[in-house]
Amino acid sequence: MKKNYVLDTNVLLHDPKAIFRFEDNHVVIPIFVIEEIDQFKREASERGRNARHVTRLLDELRERGSLSRGVALDGGGHLTVAVPAKRPELPSAIDKTAMDAAILQTAFDVRTADPQAPTIFVTMDTNLRIRADALGLPAETYENQRVDIDDALEPGLRDVPVDGEVVDAFFRDGHVPLELDHVRPNGGVVLHDRANPNHTALGRYDGPKKHVVALRVPRDGVMGLRPRNKEQAFALDVLLDDSIRIVTLAGKAGTGKTLLALAAGLKRCVEDGTYTRVLVSRPVMPLGRDIGFLPGDVDEKLNPWMQPIFDNLEMIFSAGNKKGSRAYADLIASGQVQVEPLTYIRGRSLPQQYIIVDEAQNLTPHEVKTIITRAGDGTKIVLTGDTNQIDNPFLDAASNGLSVVADRFRGQVLAGHIVLSKGERSELAELAANLL
Repeated sequence: MKKNYVLDTNVLLHDPKAIFRFEDNHVVIPIFVIEEIDQFKREASERGRNARHVTRLLDELRERGSLSRGVALDGGGHLTVAVPAKRPELPSAIDKTAMDAAILQTAFDVRTADPQAPTIFVTMDTNLRIRADALGLPAETYENQRVDIDDALEPGLRDVPVDGEVVDAFFRDGHVPLELDHVRPNGGVVLHDRANPNHTALGRYDGPKKHVVALRVPRDGVMGLRPRNKEQAFALDVLLDDSIRIVTLAGKAGTGKTLLALAAGLKRCVEDGTYTRVLVSRPVMPLGRDIGFLPGDVDEKLNPWMQPIFDNLEMIFSAGNKKGSRAYADLIASGQVQVEPLTYIRGRSLPQQYIIVDEAQNLTPHEVKTIITRAGDGTKIVLTGDTNQIDNPFLDAASNGLSVVADRFRGQVLAGHIVLSKGERSELAELAANLL
């Protein structure tokens, strides 16, 4: 049986092509959604670009007929822009003229007009889904870009029981042949002796060759920093391997995600000369990504948002005694290290660079796609983030850019992934992360 799907504004702003994602069902867009989209079309942000894209798509569909009477979609479905006879006033709403109330009331009107077909309200607003459900209207979130969070953010280190001779051969030769169907290419592997639990080895799975190979982390660490646990050791290995072009580092606060990525990037760029620049960026939150309200020039506006990056740089140079704790300022001045917001990355081509995107859990899948498609020849991209600290109101652990990339690149030989679970910032920080 065909269904009626009534779409909220945030669905179209998240994915302008959402109207084509509902197979052969009837898609309904309330006229109030069009009004809301019109308010965002002048923004220079991703939201503004999506608003303009939606408008163009609907304008093209007008050529097929009247949107108020409905037009056919290529997938066999049908699209209608619902125009009520008068302004709806939802009985339960405090503000009966609010857009949310009007959009929700339109969904009830659709159900009343077509009682034979199931009517489902689709919104990425959790509160609005709760209100719809409380009023007896089925409501769902937009599922097209959601992933299975358990698969997407698997730990990245797999425990593999083997005979003791295999572990000995691994230490002797630096690699051992093993076919592991349950481990992704470049996945972390802990080999442990079945007869002796303390006899273990840490390596990385080479999928094409079907070998477990030894990690290649320098004994004296990277930029004066040494891994404090097996997860950090594996993370450094994939961060330093130039054959791995995209790395996702997930984990709670204090596990060293940003610190390790910066240290590896500085080594490969400044010490080894493999990359021309370390480009570090992070989304400017709140959601509007507007830095205009802060005083000063661009650098002064960015400083509060980028201060966590500078803190990590200062820690790296302090740990390595590299000409004092402020030596990173010389690298920024010379252009070897560049810190900038994601606002300015669209349209650029970035060859031979080590790109670190911090707080990637606050990016939409489309925003992350925009960043990754900027990568030129020889560029490596590292995405770091904590899916339990999402500030974007329309994203969750299963729909944010970091999780989607980790899921989509599973099985790709140029991708690496690890979830860091043990906090190393301090004993107090780790205790707070676990208890609070």
